[in-house]
Amino acid sequence: MSFEDEIHDEILSTVAVDFDGVIHKNSKGFHDGTIYDEPVDGAVDAIKFLSKSYRVVIFTCKANPSRPLINGKTGHELIVEWLTKYGIINFVSSITHEKPGAFLYIDDKAIRFTDWNDMINYIDTNSVESLDISKF
Repeated sequence: MSFEDEIHDEILSTVAVDFDGVIHKNSKGFHDGTIYDEPVDGAVDAIKFLSKSYRVVIFTCKANPSRPLINGKTGHELIVEWLTKYGIINFVSSITHEKPGAFLYIDDKAIRFTDWNDMINYIDTNSVESLDISKF
């Protein structure tokens, strides 16, 4: 199998899931950098379900190694502890701060791109002032 085929197969077998606001409720936004909330309703079951057919990759800025330590721990370590606490660590293939190759991205801040005219209209209609940015 060629490298290109391997990458293609990996992408088709991967679902990338954002962490804060999608798996972790994140009701207070960054707050103090800790992972303080329980899972979003349905998130644990969804991760378990997805892992039956796909590699589940969590992508989050929280895992960026350049972020400061929180209580002596990296963001990656905090996420692993939290996933372990809620019994889903074994259903997650990896955790990254970079956008992984995947056929599907699940993110609470995403906008589905169709074309630039629709995108500009959406942005004009939904200015920062009109959006709920309390979780940023």
